[in-house]
Amino acid sequence: MIDSLGIGEIIATYHKYGWVLRRVLLTAARGKILGKDKDTLFGDVAITDSVIDAAWFSRPPQKGGVAWEIRYLGDIPYALLENADENDPEFENILQGVEERLRESIAAKQTA
Repeated sequence: MIDSLGIGEIIATYHKYGWVLRRVLLTAARGKILGKDKDTLFGDVAITDSVIDAAWFSRPPQKGGVAWEIRYLGDIPYALLENADENDPEFENILQGVEERLRESIAAKQTA
């Protein structure tokens, strides 16, 4: 299981390439394991209870919508990318759809 050091390395790598941590999804178990490290790792980024551990990053657009990437925070390095406009009324639904695809993909990899 990935620990707080591993999560910190993921965040640092994304930051190095211009990505900004925007949201965090944590299971109750992971939240308990991280404890007070959550404040250090995620700062004031919104943390949402979830059935999967993941982090949303974004970076300014080169062309088109803002690039949003969700990175699984587990032993399987896996991420999905979506270009989305935060002003689109469907923005939250778009991100929820990507989260669902991530959950399905991780579940399939874990049972394979």
